[in-house]
Amino acid sequence: MAKENNEINLQVINLIAKGTRITGNITSDGDLRVDGEIVGDLETKGRLVIGASGKIEGEIRCKSCEIAGIHKGKLFVAELLSLKASSQVTGDIVTGKLAIEPGAYFAGTCSMSDENVS
Repeated sequence: MAKENNEINLQVINLIAKGTRITGNITSDGDLRVDGEIVGDLETKGRLVIGASGKIEGEIRCKSCEIAGIHKGKLFVAELLSLKASSQVTGDIVTGKLAIEPGAYFAGTCSMSDENVS
């Protein structure tokens, strides 16, 4: 079955590589992996992965998120937020579900909600 032109292709994966620094806001319809650094707000309709070398300073809004690196700012995750053992998260979180591995660092508040937050 062919996709219509107006359908969003959520299979697209964007990569911000280690050694790359972006200052400004990012909006994406697909999945995003950050191994570099972003200073600004980020919004994606897909999944966000912040790798062990990744760092984001700013507000994040996404469908699901896995953090192994650093995030500073507000975080709004519609479905599952997973904080890996190497993660460092500072800021307020609103998420549907939360998984935290032992060793993860989190400073802030967390609210869990069934409402769509993205």
